[in-house]
Amino acid sequence: MQESRTITRNSASNLALAFVLLPKATRHNMSALYAFCREVDDVADNEAVSVEKRRAQLAAWRTDVCLACGTELPEFPVNRELQRVIRQYRLPFARFDELLQGVEMDLDINRYRNFEELDLYCYRVASVVGLLSIEVFGYKEPGCRDYAIYLGKALQLTNILRDVRSDADRGRIYFPLCELARWQVPPEEILRGEYSPRFFELANSLAQRARHFYRLARETLPPADRRSMIAAELMGSVYWQLLRKLERQRFNVFGPQPARLNQGRKLLLILRTWCRLVSGAKSPNYGTF
Repeated sequence: MQESRTITRNSASNLALAFVLLPKATRHNMSALYAFCREVDDVADNEAVSVEKRRAQLAAWRTDVCLACGTELPEFPVNRELQRVIRQYRLPFARFDELLQGVEMDLDINRYRNFEELDLYCYRVASVVGLLSIEVFGYKEPGCRDYAIYLGKALQLTNILRDVRSDADRGRIYFPLCELARWQVPPEEILRGEYSPRFFELANSLAQRARHFYRLARETLPPADRRSMIAAELMGSVYWQLLRKLERQRFNVFGPQPARLNQGRKLLLILRTWCRLVSGAKSPNYGTF
């Protein structure tokens, strides 16, 4: 698992941070899954490479992870390490294919007409990761799958709000065109990094949608699975606090650096999440004012 652990350690992502609360074996298994997700996402975002070549690279990842889901030895080191995890938890190729379809959307789509299209994107690139992750975490109740879907969408919408500027630099706008029209925000203003009261209303409407999914995740997590979902719950807490920070900044996200939580704040959330688990707290540390 050395390749996967190195990728995870170097990523400095909030997802990788959440692994600190997992047992060692589960942490290593999640590193293998995370490394795959990180690698294919980086392929899609690498604008130093032509779209045609990135498409071919993702096709190669699809072929290789299909081997990992079968009996043949994959070519890519990350997939070789992932193969044991796939076998242990019987992770289906269909989930990896859905994830790849999601990252491929970034090669072809830079505008979304409506929430239905955006919702499909969020499901593929985030909820699917959640559905794979809960298999590794272990769960008892089928309702945990709904929890993974809702939390994934909440996290991805928060990401979208945080990364407006960097996405615009790539020519991407994830706010649906119907919402841009509703709040009278021309796409060109976002691409130019222009903040306005109209943009605040646009971003706030997406934040309310994120809040809706945080609430659904909070309500659907089965009590029997709360302990095994501790890493996911930490992710929910971190991204919920990030959403609150964006709200306090009135979604002025066009500065040189995206909004982040400092290390001290993240450590506090780790401690709080652990304490709530040990004390038997029955409600998540997110989704409320």
